[in-house]
Amino acid sequence: MADAAPSPEDGAEPVDPRAQNLVEGFCDAMRVEHNASVHTLRAYRIDLMDYLRWTAREGIDPLAATHKQLRRYLGELDRAQYSRTTINRRLSALRSFFRWLNVTNVTDCDPASVLQGPRQQKSLPHVIRAADMVKLLSVYGKRDAAGNPRTQTPVDMRNLALLEFLYACGARVSEASGLATSNVDFERGQVKVFGKGSKERIIPLHDLALSSMRTYLLLGRPKMLKDRESEFFFVSTRGNGMTTDAIRKMFKEALRAAGLDETLSPHDMRHTFATDLLDGGADLRSVQEMLGHASLSTTQIYTHLSPSRLKQVHHRAHPRG
Repeated sequence: MADAAPSPEDGAEPVDPRAQNLVEGFCDAMRVEHNASVHTLRAYRIDLMDYLRWTAREGIDPLAATHKQLRRYLGELDRAQYSRTTINRRLSALRSFFRWLNVTNVTDCDPASVLQGPRQQKSLPHVIRAADMVKLLSVYGKRDAAGNPRTQTPVDMRNLALLEFLYACGARVSEASGLATSNVDFERGQVKVFGKGSKERIIPLHDLALSSMRTYLLLGRPKMLKDRESEFFFVSTRGNGMTTDAIRKMFKEALRAAGLDETLSPHDMRHTFATDLLDGGADLRSVQEMLGHASLSTTQIYTHLSPSRLKQVHHRAHPRG
């Protein structure tokens, strides 16, 4: 979990107003030119404002800091026990900011470019076991984990459709939140989602997911909307599109009801989707395309989670296999 940025206290040293305006200009450029998401822009703003507050306390010009001063800033974050992930994110924000300052001719110094962040320990993504996935999907299903019939409310129909959707196509939470009803194609069995940088991709859906989503669309969603309209497929009880926070909250409640590890997240459905596809024999390129990864190396991490697949490949390829 990322460390929260310290908020400015009453009486804290005011930040350089010109630098603050430049941070806003940088964020606008990232939004317009690079289609940066709201989440990414929020992170940039938090990280850069923290840097501006630090330079104000230290009496340093934030636009003319040296690499030694930046290294001291990162060192203070480390001594304050910020995680390596957070420190590297702060450094990444500073690199992007100073790069933009150079391109826009605000400054010709780039002290962040020569710095390296702390080395991070690589951890493998969490994957939900098959038996646990059954428990999770049964929480809001027509039958409970023991196979007994249960009555579904409109919210149950939505939650089941959402869980099935996440597992069926490996969508990000933001993609599920922004899914438009017009982009769900039941006839072709596929959805169109917009990922990072508003990149569009089309992902197939299996019959079980389509069935749950159709039931929700025809029976649950109209009761939740009542006389209201919404472009979003997954809606709240107030008729608004489900936010990413609402999706995460629903997922935690489902984990609790299923008796599963509550440290799991909706993103672990995406990890499980990718791992299960590779275990089933899917090629890496196809999984990359379905996940919307820009680089194949990002997708390759899932090969480390599929020992059975690696064993099969070894058995087929090795002369003594």
